[in-house]
Amino acid sequence: MAIELYVFPPSPRAFRVVSVANHLDLPYQIRIVDLRKGEQRAPAYAAMNPNMRMPTLKDGDYVLWESDAILQYLALRRPEAGLLPLDERERLNVTRWQLWDMAHWDSSCAIFVFEHVIKPLFLGVHEVDAAAIARGQENFHRAARVLDGQLAHNEFVTGPKLTLADFSIGSAMTMAAMAKYPVQEYRSIERWTHTLEALPAWQRTLQQQAEYMAKG
Repeated sequence: MAIELYVFPPSPRAFRVVSVANHLDLPYQIRIVDLRKGEQRAPAYAAMNPNMRMPTLKDGDYVLWESDAILQYLALRRPEAGLLPLDERERLNVTRWQLWDMAHWDSSCAIFVFEHVIKPLFLGVHEVDAAAIARGQENFHRAARVLDGQLAHNEFVTGPKLTLADFSIGSAMTMAAMAKYPVQEYRSIERWTHTLEALPAWQRTLQQQAEYMAKG
C-alpha cells in the first residue's frame, strides 16, 4: 500500500515532504488539502490532524503530522540513502538543524511569504504591512547570517552529504523570488540553493507544484 501524503502543493512545508519522497523513490499518493477552501477544517481531516494544518502522512493505520517528523519517517524507509544518518551524533546534527529551521529560518521566511504571496493571491489584500516586513527583515538577516556561515565551509548544511536538513531548510527557498526574501548578499546560500535546484527530485517536485497551480 502506498503512503498517502495530505498536502497543499504550493506550500514549502508540503514541498519538503514530497521532494524527499521523490528523492527516495518511495511509492506515494498525493491527497490534496486545499487550504483556500478550508479543507483542513473538514471533520475527516481534523480527525487525523487536530491542528488542522498540513502536511499529514498516512501509512496504513499509522498517521503522522509535522513536516519534519514526516521527513524522518520517510528517510527511515530508505536508511541506505543517508538522509538521516545512522550514526547518533550525525543524526542529532541533522535533527538540530531541522529544529533550527522551525525555530528561526522557517518563521522568518513565513513573514515574507504571507505578505507578498498569501495576502495578494489568496486573500485579495495588496497592502503590505510595513511593520511586519521590518520585523521579518531583522529576523531573516539574523538567521541568514547563521546559515550562510555554515554553508561557507560545507557543501550541504551538515557537511559534504545531502541530508534531511537540506530539504527542511531549503524548501523555503522555493518561495524566495516570489516572496522577495532579502537574500542577495548571502553568496553561500545562493550557491547551495542552486545545488538543490539541480537535484532531479527537486525538479520533479517543482514540476508537480507547477502542474497543480496551472489547474487553478
